[in-house]
Amino acid sequence: MPPAPRAGGDPVDLSVVVPAYNESSRLLPTLRAIRDHLDIDPGRWGTWELIVVDDGSTDDTADIAREAAADDPRIHLVSAPYNRGKGHALRLGVLASYGRRVLVTDADLATPIEELDQLDQLLVTDGGTDSGTDGTAAGTAVGAVIGSRALPDSRIDVHQWRGREWLGRAGNLLIRLVAVPGLRDTQCGFKLFDGERARTAFAASRLDGWAIDVEILRYFRRSGWPVLEAPVRWSHRTGSKVRPLDYGRVLGELVRLRTSAVSRADLAVVALFCLASFFLYQDLWFDLDRGYLADAGQDQNQWEWFFAVTADNVTNFRNPLFTTAQNAPDGVNLMANTVMLGLSVPLTPVTLLLGPAVTWALVLTFGLAATAAAWYWLIVRRVTPGRRGPAVIGAAVAAFAPPMISHGNAHPNFLVLFVLPLIVDRALRLCAGRDVVRDGVVLGLLATYQIFIGEEPLLLAAMGMLLFALCYALLDRDAARRSWRPLLRGTGVGLAVCLPLVAGPLAWQFFGPQSYSGVLHSPETFNSPRAFLEFAGRSLAGTDERADPLAMNRTEQNAFYGWPLLALAGAIAVRLWHRTLVAALALTAGAAALLSLGAEIPIPFTDHTVPGPWTPLGKAPLLEAVIESRIAMICAPVLGMLLATATVTVMDGTARTGRFRTPAVRVLGAAALAAALLPILPTPYPVRERDPVPDFVTEGTYRRYLGPGESLVTVPLPNPGNADALHWQSSTGSWFPLAGGYFMGPWGPDDLGIYGAVPRHTSQLLDRVRDTGRVPDIGPLQQEQARADLAAWDAGVVVLPPGYNEEALQTTLEALLERPGVWVDGVLVWDVGDGAEDPSRSR
Repeated sequence: MPPAPRAGGDPVDLSVVVPAYNESSRLLPTLRAIRDHLDIDPGRWGTWELIVVDDGSTDDTADIAREAAADDPRIHLVSAPYNRGKGHALRLGVLASYGRRVLVTDADLATPIEELDQLDQLLVTDGGTDSGTDGTAAGTAVGAVIGSRALPDSRIDVHQWRGREWLGRAGNLLIRLVAVPGLRDTQCGFKLFDGERARTAFAASRLDGWAIDVEILRYFRRSGWPVLEAPVRWSHRTGSKVRPLDYGRVLGELVRLRTSAVSRADLAVVALFCLASFFLYQDLWFDLDRGYLADAGQDQNQWEWFFAVTADNVTNFRNPLFTTAQNAPDGVNLMANTVMLGLSVPLTPVTLLLGPAVTWALVLTFGLAATAAAWYWLIVRRVTPGRRGPAVIGAAVAAFAPPMISHGNAHPNFLVLFVLPLIVDRALRLCAGRDVVRDGVVLGLLATYQIFIGEEPLLLAAMGMLLFALCYALLDRDAARRSWRPLLRGTGVGLAVCLPLVAGPLAWQFFGPQSYSGVLHSPETFNSPRAFLEFAGRSLAGTDERADPLAMNRTEQNAFYGWPLLALAGAIAVRLWHRTLVAALALTAGAAALLSLGAEIPIPFTDHTVPGPWTPLGKAPLLEAVIESRIAMICAPVLGMLLATATVTVMDGTARTGRFRTPAVRVLGAAALAAALLPILPTPYPVRERDPVPDFVTEGTYRRYLGPGESLVTVPLPNPGNADALHWQSSTGSWFPLAGGYFMGPWGPDDLGIYGAVPRHTSQLLDRVRDTGRVPDIGPLQQEQARADLAAWDAGVVVLPPGYNEEALQTTLEALLERPGVWVDGVLVWDVGDGAEDPSRSR
């Protein structure tokens, strides 16, 4: 359509918008330069207008613009009553324009006006600018051409201060990652737009600050209006209005821009997941001081300790990868344990202010909700585009499936998996091959962060993605041929980014003090085939009596999807097998389930086994430390995607035979979905009351009994079956060296990884007494061994708190140490340190 005319005037071919705030010293030369350049070639530029937007200046900017407008009617002044920022000024100016093309340029002309020529040529050459009646340019290939200082042919005549240049580059990198990927320089203040599209985009804009450029370019991208970058000349001008704090404001505006793109429906879905997660952990939240997840074993004590010791290391500038607070005097390699540094470090202020119990509850509750939200985001983008209802169902299965709920008792590293859907999405982007380097960099950064949340879940995710890729490639050879090169190249880029970042921590994990090789697991770490058909103890239709015999413990119920869900998934696979995605998902789930059955697959209801595919894989590097039953967790998101796909099919009636188009079939589909999901709905986690911390610790009395380097020995020593002493430390911030502990550490000549400290004669003897209540015969040999073990632990004091079989333990200790204990602040104490004869060490 022809250019729009100003009221009572000629049609306008070009509008130039100049935002100005306190620019009295250079505005007039800028206006003259623009006017002179446009007047040189009137045949090219046609009728033009120059709009100065005074953004509430406190100097003579408005008066200078007003005088220029009086001399040349093509110059116009738009004024804001007070300063609101560049974004607001540009919005006023563009919306006041009439031009078929709109140029926005800074008042300092850091990019000379002569650069307009090449921008205009690109805008015209790449499709013309004739606009359609709907406000979009009919036949226009390019919606905007923006000046760029970051292209190979760009020329910087006068550089900024070096630090400011680096800030700008870092900002542009962040913008490319989170807002407008592919554009190297969004902040150069020289941009030429198709007029109608510019007015549409600026009318929809909301930002008032420097990030307005990002918002507008993002709008163009989302509207399908291509944006080109053109190399320009640029010179830094003194008197820039960009201040150091403005970089932080731009970051805040980027956050606002990203959050504003989230719809209310999506926010409602996230809120629903948060409510569901809080419902499950409600009893823990209602008693944070004494509440303890009943099925957590000793893991809650361990995880609260991990959060607390990390916070202590961070605040005291100690190595966050090591501590001597457990396993005195050898210490614990924290990197070789699942301390989740990716969460425990940023949550340090929460741990210090509110305590590790609050951090534990926060990580479980909102980590589960974030995982569900991330799966929802992936499914609604990749599996059910735009269909929120089916995506909610799929995400709920992925995050709240029985195996995940089982780990929610005690293993946040297997519950908080919100990074994994982002990794999957980035891998899919690599397959498209659009921006391999950028997507590879992001993939590497995501993998790095996931390593600091949980390495084994990342390994399992990689296994699941590899299984899916192989299955999909077998089903669609053409897609495989198109995808393997960019995927391989992007993965290489990701490794190049990830490995240098994690090399140091991983070297500490595998070769540092208290590192280990391999893990000594129970021989029965596989799934029983029956476990897939049964319901978990925390599921609505499940009972502990039926589930417990089929799992290692209640935190490792890694199958238990229930026969109704598996039957429905099988029916979906058969019915929709013609779809490559469905077939690949079904094969992936089947392969993961088969691998989780272990090296020797038991035949139900018999004593016989058959060799399984895990036999060769279980001995491979890295995989040798995997508990194979956990591979079945791969099935959770796969089953969720299958259900989401089938739900869309039933809702849309897109089956090839058309049988899903009748209301009756839709009702039957909904009934089948309900029958499959209702039995596995999770129920709230039960909570018990934990024992109080003795006054001996809370009052700090222990300090009188510990000399330099001496440790506190609790009876029995803390171990995977009894780790209350870790709670003594974490809840009070009393980081005395503690003999024994609950962690992963080396044992034996091969440094095989075991749970807990290396067993010693005395610790094993005391464990047997606690378990049986029987006092063994104690003679000189046992007493000598006790003295040797206390010396190995650098023991300063032996402490017996009230507890199970306390009398038998007391009698045994009195025989071993050859003297009675003394009651001090609620515990029995034996002073065994080097300074035991010092009266100041006891009451």
